[in-house]
Amino acid sequence: MTRGYRKLGKTSSQRKALMRNQVTALIWHGRIRTTEARAKEVKKIAEGLVAMAVKERDNFETVKVMAKIPIKDKSGKRVKEVVDGKRRTQYETVEKEIRKDLPSRLYARSRIKSVLYPVVYVPQERAGRKRNTKEVDLAAKLFDEYGPKYANRNGGYTRIIKLGPRKGDAAMEVILEFV
Repeated sequence: MTRGYRKLGKTSSQRKALMRNQVTALIWHGRIRTTEARAKEVKKIAEGLVAMAVKERDNFETVKVMAKIPIKDKSGKRVKEVVDGKRRTQYETVEKEIRKDLPSRLYARSRIKSVLYPVVYVPQERAGRKRNTKEVDLAAKLFDEYGPKYANRNGGYTRIIKLGPRKGDAAMEVILEFV
């Protein structure tokens, strides 16, 4: 009798967190180094997400909207004006083009976000500062980068390369990467 998945010696909550963490790292970095059993489980999840992204890659419409953006001076600070004794930021209205997801892509985006953890990018030159950190949209990365890249492929988006046994416990170590 088969279970359909490996338990990896962990409770269900620990296993789910491990899988989410490793799939997030794989999509963010493009490759991860892990054990063979974990890689086979991560591969199942990652391939499903990429297949979803390939299917929904062109499922959006471009819409023009009016947006208010703050006016900035040459040093990059917002220009303020005094109105009724209070300092208020000045805004200008500009026309922007945005991509609006159609319903099936929106559903796919929410499914992808339910599996992946949020990733915060910290630039090297300002490490330790909270100001320049940016939250990365991995769902957009899947749709915009991996979707078009694997559009002509029917599955098999990842590969496992064996490295040999690990020194401490002799578990087979592998590299899991996108093809």
